[in-house]
Amino acid sequence: MARCSIVVFLKAPRPGTVKTRLAQDIGPTAAAEAYRILLRQVLERLAGFEHVELRYAPDDARAEIALWARPPWTGRAQGPGDLGARLARAFADSFASGNERVLIIGSDCPYLLPSDLAAASDALAEADVVLGPATDGGYWLVGLRSPCAALFEEISWSTPSVLSDTVRRCRKLGLTVHLLRELADVDTLEDWQRFLRF
Repeated sequence: MARCSIVVFLKAPRPGTVKTRLAQDIGPTAAAEAYRILLRQVLERLAGFEHVELRYAPDDARAEIALWARPPWTGRAQGPGDLGARLARAFADSFASGNERVLIIGSDCPYLLPSDLAAASDALAEADVVLGPATDGGYWLVGLRSPCAALFEEISWSTPSVLSDTVRRCRKLGLTVHLLRELADVDTLEDWQRFLRF
């Protein structure tokens, strides 16, 4: 069976640096606590997976992030650059470590299930790229079966066109794509209230 690694992009839960849109309504301290709750939910979904890496930001957050790690999970700084550069680096590092399929998720989608991750890994047996569409036009998961830094170029990050830009980029590069089910991120007060009712 192909070895699959799950990489989680996460931030140190520092007030004023996480969930900034939500913070406009509930304040930076409450938004940081909300982030902790969301992150805990995501990481609990990964409890049954062995090959998990926590990619943290900023680069000096190792001690804060260590609180979330479970053996034999590993941790590593995201490093410099825009999101595309950091994604490309994380994929390259993970494949260089011997993984044959790599999935990257964020910490904003508490609705994902272990079955979603299994489906993503299975899809990479046939597709070059797997994407989990988010309701805001982005994606909650991106998976590859080989490194492809060019996939993350020419993308308008943090816009509603991220998913469509990425699919267009895949076509331009001749990569086959598999789409998973659509899920919602938690970014706004309305998103947060919906999650609390979940």
